[in-house]
Amino acid sequence: MVVRRRVEFQAAYLLHSYPWRETSLIAEIFSPDHGRVAMVAKGARRPLSNLRSVLMAFQPLSLTWSGKAEVKTLVEAEWVGGLPLLQGSALLCGYYLNELLLRLLPREDPHPRLFEAYAQSLAKLALGLPHAPLLREFELTLLRELGYAPTLDREADGQRPVIPSEYYFFLPERGPVPARGESADSALIPGHVLLAMAAGDFSQPATLSHAKALMRRLINHHLDGQELASRRILIELQEL
Repeated sequence: MVVRRRVEFQAAYLLHSYPWRETSLIAEIFSPDHGRVAMVAKGARRPLSNLRSVLMAFQPLSLTWSGKAEVKTLVEAEWVGGLPLLQGSALLCGYYLNELLLRLLPREDPHPRLFEAYAQSLAKLALGLPHAPLLREFELTLLRELGYAPTLDREADGQRPVIPSEYYFFLPERGPVPARGESADSALIPGHVLLAMAAGDFSQPATLSHAKALMRRLINHHLDGQELASRRILIELQEL
């Protein structure tokens, strides 16, 4: 006898979906207690399916699913509501967050704090708050939760704290390395910027600028050079 594991009324967001067979979908969802989960939404593409209008990206959902295999079966979905629809550049930022989770987050690896950071990021995007600080905050939270973020407030050897007035090279697998007076190199990061990032303070333009470049390097490093489609679209729109 096969026992099917059932999860009921789990808070979740839809990250991505694609057609499966004639009338169904494969949905990739993100939940606080089960992480990223793939599931079949049977009949979701039928015109009269209740799932058709519920499975929307960037909207809080309550899901029930069952199954022991890697791909579960969606049993029930409810729209929780309370979040305005994302539009324009905020929508593209939302797709960027989703693509980061799809590319970097292993399946069924729960991260409740990351889920909360994602929900808060969507709420801020919906309110029209500045995009750059919340994107950097989410990127840093994601890397920390996955164990990919080296310490920002101590040197790579762990012996000395980062000094605000000094400059540092940042090695992806190690962290800040003193530049020993070579402050003219554009790849160097001021110590006060690293300390601000460690504290989650992205209020200063210099911190945002360095943080954007550093987060891109770290994320690219862990993606093994694979390009993010959402990032490419954002760059092309900015160029236009």
